[in-house]
Amino acid sequence: MIKFNELQPGDYVYAQYEGELWEGIVNDLNNEDKEVCVQTEVQEFWFRPEDLRPIPLSENELFKFNFEKESNGDGRIKYKKGPFRIQLPAEGGFSDFEIWYREDRRHIKQPIHVHQLQNHYYQMTKVELGRN
Repeated sequence: MIKFNELQPGDYVYAQYEGELWEGIVNDLNNEDKEVCVQTEVQEFWFRPEDLRPIPLSENELFKFNFEKESNGDGRIKYKKGPFRIQLPAEGGFSDFEIWYREDRRHIKQPIHVHQLQNHYYQMTKVELGRN
């Protein structure tokens, strides 16, 4: 389940329908009924937050957003998209890492999900993080 207040249009999530998970993008939010409109490869449909699942953040997910990978000689891994940076202490270290954009630096001390990274990215850059 994803908390309703964590979601924004443009966020990528898994939507559960009849026991299957479908990856989709949040198109709209109904604040009154606490429903989320998600566009999957099949159709657009309204879901309750309890029918949505987060997508774990991973290297593969970063590549879907066109991040470039850079390996440092000391074992640290950096992912770059324009001036936005994600730095891991080691390969796959998505449980304690740093993100920054210009002078705004954030230390993330727990695993986060794709929609949470998208929200950090938007807060920091004022640009949506999409998969174009």
